[in-house]
Amino acid sequence: MMQLTPEAVAVKTENATLSYAQAPQQLFEQFKTNEGGLSIADAAERLTRDGRNELVEAKPINPWSILLGQFKSVIVWILIVAGILSGVLGEVVDSIAILAIVVLNALVGFYQEFNAEKSLAALKKMTAPKAKVLRGGKVAIVPSAEIVRGDIVLLEAGDLVPADIRFFDANGLKCVEAALTGESEAVDKDAKTLDGKDVPLGDRTNMAYTGTTVATGTGKGVVVATGMDTEIGRIAGMLQAETDDGTPLQKRLESFGRLLVWASLGVVAIVFVLGLIRQMPLFELSLTAVSLAVAAVPEGLPTVVTVALALGVQRMARRRALIRKLSAVETLGSTSVICTDKTGTLTVGEMTVKRLFVASECYDVSGEGYDAAGEVTKDGKPVTDAARAAVEQLMTTFVGCSNAHLVHEQGKVSVAGDPTEGALLAAGNKIGILQDKLDQDQKRLREFPFDSDRKMMTVIRSSSLGTTALVKGAPDILLSHCTHVYHPDGARPMSDEDRSLILAQNTEMASNALRVLAAAYRSVDSNIADVSAVERDLVFVGLAGMYDPPRAEAKEAVARCRSAGIRVIMITGDHPHTAVAIARDLGIASENSTAITGTELEPMTPEELRRRLKDASVFARVTAEHKLRIVKALKANGDVVAMTGDGVNDAPAIKGADIGVAMGRSGTEVTKEASDMVITDDNFASIVAAVEEGRGIYDNIKKTLQYLLAGNTGELLLMATCIIIGLPMPLLPIHLLWINLVTDGIPALCLATDPIDSDVMKRQPRPRTAELADRGFFILMGLTGLLTASVTFGVYLYGLKYETLEMARTHAFAVLVFAELLRSFGCRSETKLLWEVGLLSNVKLVLVVVASFLFQIWSHHNEWLGSFLKTEMIDIKDCILLMFLGAIPLLILEVYKIFKRWNSSAKLVPLPE
Repeated sequence: MMQLTPEAVAVKTENATLSYAQAPQQLFEQFKTNEGGLSIADAAERLTRDGRNELVEAKPINPWSILLGQFKSVIVWILIVAGILSGVLGEVVDSIAILAIVVLNALVGFYQEFNAEKSLAALKKMTAPKAKVLRGGKVAIVPSAEIVRGDIVLLEAGDLVPADIRFFDANGLKCVEAALTGESEAVDKDAKTLDGKDVPLGDRTNMAYTGTTVATGTGKGVVVATGMDTEIGRIAGMLQAETDDGTPLQKRLESFGRLLVWASLGVVAIVFVLGLIRQMPLFELSLTAVSLAVAAVPEGLPTVVTVALALGVQRMARRRALIRKLSAVETLGSTSVICTDKTGTLTVGEMTVKRLFVASECYDVSGEGYDAAGEVTKDGKPVTDAARAAVEQLMTTFVGCSNAHLVHEQGKVSVAGDPTEGALLAAGNKIGILQDKLDQDQKRLREFPFDSDRKMMTVIRSSSLGTTALVKGAPDILLSHCTHVYHPDGARPMSDEDRSLILAQNTEMASNALRVLAAAYRSVDSNIADVSAVERDLVFVGLAGMYDPPRAEAKEAVARCRSAGIRVIMITGDHPHTAVAIARDLGIASENSTAITGTELEPMTPEELRRRLKDASVFARVTAEHKLRIVKALKANGDVVAMTGDGVNDAPAIKGADIGVAMGRSGTEVTKEASDMVITDDNFASIVAAVEEGRGIYDNIKKTLQYLLAGNTGELLLMATCIIIGLPMPLLPIHLLWINLVTDGIPALCLATDPIDSDVMKRQPRPRTAELADRGFFILMGLTGLLTASVTFGVYLYGLKYETLEMARTHAFAVLVFAELLRSFGCRSETKLLWEVGLLSNVKLVLVVVASFLFQIWSHHNEWLGSFLKTEMIDIKDCILLMFLGAIPLLILEVYKIFKRWNSSAKLVPLPE
């Protein structure tokens, strides 16, 4: 295939993009074609030159690359070096244990990431396998991959559009473009040339795009873009260009890992210098230095983080949130902005009739979507018999003038055809006007399809009562063709007052973001064939106002986001008035808010967009590129961004966000594969539940890290103090390994599964720049380590004075184990006291601590374990005394919590003047 230069590609893309502003004859000349299509030879030559009408997939990720990627963490490399050095110095048990942790962590990460990116494969599935084209003036069925620029494509209802097409002929044509533009209604198409070079994608009425579908009518068009030059191809290119920047947790752990590297090197250097000054044997000095370096690094941290995230994934799955990338779990807890699509995310995603106007009265219609559940009411009460006859007449007109059908599959109702007509059929079902029965009672004779000039559609039906023309269309246009108005007692001439009332109702419905259609009828001759003769002297029946309603639970979910300090921004391809109305209804926007459109956003500089984003809450008529720009601008402002959506046009922004959230039911496969999380019930409230889980997981990881590092700090202070003052080493390498991997590790896993704090959603989101270990973290870590080291050092000194060195080490080892086990209970909250948290709220931790206590006591009464741990036998009285001494750090830390609480409350009380 011939490779085009970047300049040629740019020209080709620009030409395709502006095709809507060119007359059909210009396009025929540009692409060297005509209404009869290309010749077979021309099509073959262009296929060879330009390539197949397919999306180019990115180079697949090599499994070995994924596996090697698990070893990028600084902490992992510290552990590898420590494990190797331990083995070299003869500490085989230490070496095997450390390296086993590294391998296990890598395997878990590899398993989670092995399913490489499938976004482009999903996009390819959206292209039509076959298409009808004109080749040499004759209709030919060709694989969509063989369509070329200049081909003439024929489309009809139900077809999937195979390429980007500029229409030169359209008859009653409507296309469903929700997956690409976010527009919830089928879009009317025509062949008129549009003015301007910046018409939004959703307003290009003479174009159809790859992957969209034809709802009604027929059309002919010239192919102006194929493959990667199509709108979907451009989205595919953006998906390839987006890279994973890493989650906030990953960045914080990496930052902390670098800090640990320098801390470890500093410890090793100090020990070496002091050891050389004291003229310690080089082997003993090396072994001690490595032991201290291992003690400085929390070996269990990678495993604990992985387990915490994995268990969080399981909990989220129970709350209808499926996590596709393990490291993304915590990101939800950092989220400060949720950018959400409107159609299918905040709204039901299906048009619904909400208001009817007939015989000078207004009626409300309940229910959502295409389901028959719901009823027609007047002032909250069922309609009377007289009113029911009027409503039935209105819905008979709408249902009889329709080409759509409701489809019932697997307990779900969908529409085959125009979504607007589907909504009218559903409303008819609620009042008892069924399409199948109407078709039986009134034979369909003829149809005059909707077109953009007439803005009306007419169906002629015959029954035992005669032949009737049923008409629906734009209210202002249809009203100009009416001379009478329907009344249950019979049609009467329309007065100026009637017209004013109808127009006022139309204006009121439209101002509430309802799409309004009008219905009329007249008796006609069964042989009539002139549309202008049919659509005159009509009897006006009434109006139907419909829209895509908000989800019932979305308003409460938005309110919860606000209370948690999370901004919700609506980004949609829908009409600005509709978007603002929904946003106001949900509490996303205030009464005075307006939407920023894609046309307004296009010329904005990145700096200007960042400024506008500080108070903007609604963006409408935006493209996939605009959504991605908004996400990037928010991230540049320091926000942690979650992007939700269901359409193909959402995929680049979903991939570019800190965490992408796809809808499981209505979402396209493209969107799901580009996402980090899939909401299985399409419920915005499930996103809020996932945020709660994410915050809880972060808290658990932080408290676990505090527990591990405070213990390691105590060990370092104890060891360094003894080296400085010239005492024998109080702990042997086997003691350090036992404490770090067993005594610390198992309780740390229990802390990682701690229940979520009930106050977690009352806090503000963490800033993107916030460190995992801040000043308060280090203060608490240092205080805890100092208390633990002090108690252990006191016991060790007492043992050296009154016992042997071996017994002093045994006492020091035991009291340190008891102190760290008891301290795990206090680590569960930085603010709540031990009894406020509740011991039994984490039964696993209680059982682990009790078992560890018993095992530790048993080790001091079992000869084999004593030999393995290099400890002496001690009686039960000494064990109990050491346990009480080990409780001292926990008790002091609980008092410290009380002091902090009192100090915080005192700051809130104004000082007397």
